[in-house]
Amino acid sequence: MKNSTNRFTRRHFLTRTSASLAAVSVVPSWVLGLNGATPPSEKLNIAGIGVGGQGAWNLDNLKHENILALCDVDSQRAATTFTKFPNARRFQDFRRMLDELSKEIDAVLVATPDHCHAAAAMRAIKMGKHVYCEKPLAHSIFEVRQLVQAARESNVATQLGNQGHSFDSIRAFREWIESDAIGPVREVHAMCGSVYSRIDRIAEVLRGQPVPATLDWDLWLGPAPARPYHSAYVPGKWRGWTAFGSGVIGDWTCHVVDPVFWTLDLGAPTYVEALETRDYDPKKHAETFPAGSVIRYQFPAKASRPPVILTWYDGPQTPPRPEELDPDEKLPGTGALVVGEKGKIVYGSHGANGLRIIPEGKKDGLKTSPQRLPKSPGHHKEWIEACKGGKPAESNFNYGGPLTEVALLGIIAMQFKGQKLEWDSAHMRFANNPEANQYLKPKFREGWSL
Repeated sequence: MKNSTNRFTRRHFLTRTSASLAAVSVVPSWVLGLNGATPPSEKLNIAGIGVGGQGAWNLDNLKHENILALCDVDSQRAATTFTKFPNARRFQDFRRMLDELSKEIDAVLVATPDHCHAAAAMRAIKMGKHVYCEKPLAHSIFEVRQLVQAARESNVATQLGNQGHSFDSIRAFREWIESDAIGPVREVHAMCGSVYSRIDRIAEVLRGQPVPATLDWDLWLGPAPARPYHSAYVPGKWRGWTAFGSGVIGDWTCHVVDPVFWTLDLGAPTYVEALETRDYDPKKHAETFPAGSVIRYQFPAKASRPPVILTWYDGPQTPPRPEELDPDEKLPGTGALVVGEKGKIVYGSHGANGLRIIPEGKKDGLKTSPQRLPKSPGHHKEWIEACKGGKPAESNFNYGGPLTEVALLGIIAMQFKGQKLEWDSAHMRFANNPEANQYLKPKFREGWSL
């Protein structure tokens, strides 16, 4: 639905004339768009790809539009969603769905495992469909770059599924930083205590198991290399496997790093280095991720902002405890410590949730809700409004793509512990390590290339 403006010109007519129409005829309010109801002619036709788990939650936030079609390779996993939208057409293969309904679909939700994000989103974008894609945007930096470019060229509305970017708290964080509440920021510590390593199961999964009757395993694999099915992958356990997921850093960077990435306009780092990869041999354990990691990035100075060192910690690895915390306090299990020259900010996950300044006396006079920056109508609503011709969603692919790259660079650094990888973002390459460049673009299974 690239020509969304043409389709929704009736909205302006209805706004001007609904009152007079109501006076002369008895018409249901939903037809006229009264009392907040959306007329059917103004609803998006949305197709969902990957509709169990997180996809089901996304669809619940989009249910006021027209859920036209649903696609999932696992009928058991998607059963509840299928029941909730009984009028939606059902598919297992998103390629068939998009081809058969190409003239009816306006917008597409992509909530598959990470390794299929790019294949599904790219096919939709090339057909001129608007796309909401769960985070991380893609499974490799090559895929991220391709999606960002395709979305620009197709002029479609996009949104990354890092919902905290629409919270009031992330706006409050930005206003605190821009009001010089803690002074210039040179140091950020971001963390998540989760462990997704599956080192102890590598030999087991390669032996395989019978494929459940409700699952199309070949379609689930999509662009990933063929391998036997195992219940350690599906459902919902794929994040710990490098062929399908992006580990803790890929799962949480788009939430935890988002506030500083946006506020400080970090852009691309100049180098990335894995300082710690707990119990991990990148050759022996290539199927999975470390049981804990510490990844350091340097972001260059920009405008009046000084250079910033960002350090990521996951698993049992944690940053030094700041002395400003009370004796019985701990840093959040998932969140960040932002170090300024005059103070520090601590926040949790998703949009700097629970942000506060330490020591406490530094926060006098500061508000915890947006005062200057406009509030978001909601993450999904931002995208819906953009699809209908409004302004771009704030976490569109132009923003979400570079944010995702931060996580993906960290994953590559895990293969080269102790080495500073110099990142040449403009040319999409590591300037000092040609071996690392092999991880920028995956090998797609035949029939699944972008």
